[in-house]
Amino acid sequence: MTKADLIEEVSRVVEMTRKDSEVIVEAIFDSVVRSLRTGDKIEIRGFGSFRTRQRQARVGRNPKTGTRVEVPSKRIPYFKPSKELKDLVNRNSTDGAASA
Repeated sequence: MTKADLIEEVSRVVEMTRKDSEVIVEAIFDSVVRSLRTGDKIEIRGFGSFRTRQRQARVGRNPKTGTRVEVPSKRIPYFKPSKELKDLVNRNSTDGAASA
């Protein structure tokens, strides 16, 4: 599913214009990014949580030349799905396998 597909789905389910749905989806994404940027954790019950993790500086290698490259430390976004989401995903996949 792409961002455009998500906007279309919100527009269809909530019965509002595509433009209004786009504003809502953009506002949600902007809020998530802004919170992660400040180091906050976002928890959506029944879905999962977003947070950042710190990666340490390390020495890497340029795959083309093989020379050593210093890779600086950085924060990366991380998503941890909730137990409910995991169960929903796995329940649907095992139902299909059982009927086959």
